[in-house]
Amino acid sequence: MSGHIATYDARKVTTVIGGVILTGFPDGSFVKCSKDNDNFEASSGAQGDVAIAINGDSLGTIEVTLSQTSPSVSYLDKLANNREMVSAWVNSVNEVKEVKGGSRAMVTKPADAEFGKSISNRVYTIKVFDYQTK
Repeated sequence: MSGHIATYDARKVTTVIGGVILTGFPDGSFVKCSKDNDNFEASSGAQGDVAIAINGDSLGTIEVTLSQTSPSVSYLDKLANNREMVSAWVNSVNEVKEVKGGSRAMVTKPADAEFGKSISNRVYTIKVFDYQTK
């Protein structure tokens, strides 16, 4: 039997917003990173000729899900209310190393809140203006 057995550990993923490491994530998926648009747009003509328009857009989005009991909730609410420009990075030092984010970002708004018998989640959208994948 041969083959690669890979491992992943969520504890090896850090989300750093404005130099502060976020904590207090709920069970399940807790951070999502994406570039807002494709790097290019291709089109072809009736006779098969192809044209490619390079997209210089560097916008990206980081979506963070926190437990309502997370100490990071008040920090992200403050950043959103103050419309503060900060850095936003997600770093995975797992077997497959990944770094996503940028040096200029803003929290779009304070998280929507839900209160009930159980602990609920708070979801924050962070718009990254110079999004990159390293």
